[in-house]
Amino acid sequence: MYKFKDLETVILTHDLKEHGLRAGDMGAVVNVYNNGKAAEVEFVTATGKTAALVTLNIDDVRDIKNDDMLHVRGFAAV
Repeated sequence: MYKFKDLETVILTHDLKEHGLRAGDMGAVVNVYNNGKAAEVEFVTATGKTAALVTLNIDDVRDIKNDDMLHVRGFAAV
């Protein structure tokens, strides 16, 4: 069984400067690969525009926790 499933919301665990993403950014799993060891994750702006679509190791994201606080920040495309 995979840790995450398609369309599940996940949180980035560290910055990805090459994509303009920061630890804590929220994304959606688009697809799970490599027997659950990797996932393609889409990160979108508040208006729904795709900011980045990145294939990540499963340890690069985590599930949402009950005490997570949502936050809004500006995003400059890289």
